[in-house]
Amino acid sequence: MGITYTEEKKFTQEEVQSLFLSVGWVSGQYPSRLYKALMHSSTVITAWDGRRLVGLVRLIDDSELVAYMHYVLVDPAYHGQGIAGNMIKMVKEKYKNYLYIEVMPEEGKNASFYEKYGFTTMPDGVAMQLCNFADRR
Repeated sequence: MGITYTEEKKFTQEEVQSLFLSVGWVSGQYPSRLYKALMHSSTVITAWDGRRLVGLVRLIDDSELVAYMHYVLVDPAYHGQGIAGNMIKMVKEKYKNYLYIEVMPEEGKNASFYEKYGFTTMPDGVAMQLCNFADRR
């Protein structure tokens, strides 16, 4: 049947939790908060193998200038099939009139993946984070 993509937020809390836990992301440990965050995001593109959620991209935007691509994840059982790349192409098309689409890979090793899709490292850019999730559920 092949992978299908949608911007409809038709996923369940359980489907999202399962996907996030499949890649070992801590957000999967907070399923209700994760679901709420996704439902309130500007754009969520999902990838489906039949009725199975296998990939997701989340963006937050200001409606005119900047879109922040926050999550790009694919179930490890589906890696290497071009799913993340297809979702990023959809993001680039949707936000082609914005001045910037920004992404902050949480691990430096992922930068080369984004470079394949035209993203470049910002000169003098430094990723920063304040972590508030310890024991908060």
